[in-house]
Amino acid sequence: MDKKTALYNKHVSLGAKMVPFAGFEMPVQYSGVTEEHFAVREKVGIFDVSHMGQFYVEGPEAKNLLQFITSNNVEKLTNGQAQYSCLPNGKGGIVDDLIVYKMNDEKYFVVVNASNIEKDWNHFSHYNEKFGAQLSNISDETSLIAIQGPKAVETLQKLTDTNLSEIPYYHFTVGTVAGVENVIISNTGYTGSGGFEIYFKNESAEKLWDELTNAGEEFGLIPCGLASRDTLRLEKGFCLYRNDIDDTTSPLEAGLGWITKFDKEFVDKEFLLKQKEEGVSRKLVGFEMQEKAIPRHDYLVVDAEGNEIGKVTSGTMSPLKKVGIGLAYVAKPYFKLDSEIFIQIRNKNIPAKVVKLPFV
Repeated sequence: MDKKTALYNKHVSLGAKMVPFAGFEMPVQYSGVTEEHFAVREKVGIFDVSHMGQFYVEGPEAKNLLQFITSNNVEKLTNGQAQYSCLPNGKGGIVDDLIVYKMNDEKYFVVVNASNIEKDWNHFSHYNEKFGAQLSNISDETSLIAIQGPKAVETLQKLTDTNLSEIPYYHFTVGTVAGVENVIISNTGYTGSGGFEIYFKNESAEKLWDELTNAGEEFGLIPCGLASRDTLRLEKGFCLYRNDIDDTTSPLEAGLGWITKFDKEFVDKEFLLKQKEEGVSRKLVGFEMQEKAIPRHDYLVVDAEGNEIGKVTSGTMSPLKKVGIGLAYVAKPYFKLDSEIFIQIRNKNIPAKVVKLPFV
């Protein structure tokens, strides 16, 4: 039986098309993917992302635990700063990608993917036996709304005294929104169009959704589902766990070397350092179709002779560019920019070109 977020009834009343996703009943779309996509790129959209998981890591050993189990350098965080990172799995792969929020020296807030909540909790708990930090899983009582797009700041600013223009990208504060106290207001998102994510207790979910919807009405705010969230993140080349990264892909293969810091001790450090020195034999790349075609997850990537050289991990028709775009792991030397590759679509090999990310 799939779980429901605190906004489930709201989505149904708005006529959303609901689908099972990561163990939850989630809205895949409302008015249509393209309309929702452009609302976020040009105006403002609102997403229910309450299926995501949230943990608190607290106490004198909180930082040491996070420093050891995440790939990025937690030491560099200041209070009120967030950090994108991943959890190496001890075998060269990735348990999950996540965001670490530093509240203070002894309190961190961690946001993980919905499909990995239990797996991540077990991973944290396993390593914590050595550290003894206080862990709490608050996923079930926490809701998360994302307000994304060029008009997101103006929309949210109507409802809070917190000066949003003073919160830089990947920073956050705790404030009051529409009379609801203790809301984590975070300048983060998964759309590449700017905006905020707000975390709060479930009981305030419908009130905040309605207040935000009203506040954004003059800017053309519409509710958006998982499908447009996917096309938006793909245009920016953001990884999606289970598609582009998983327990078999290393951060270096996935192009996440920038969140893998070797100036500290952490899980898989030796393996990844060796991989960095020797170079990877395959890499996650962005590609654009050179003919009218839409690449999809698991389509084969071949060379000019038809030999298999990789696999598509994510693909779609870019609403903005009107061309097929995708991410794929490809073998050396095809991960060089401008390499010609072919995507196998219904027994035809359609030409594509390796391009620099993001796509837009």
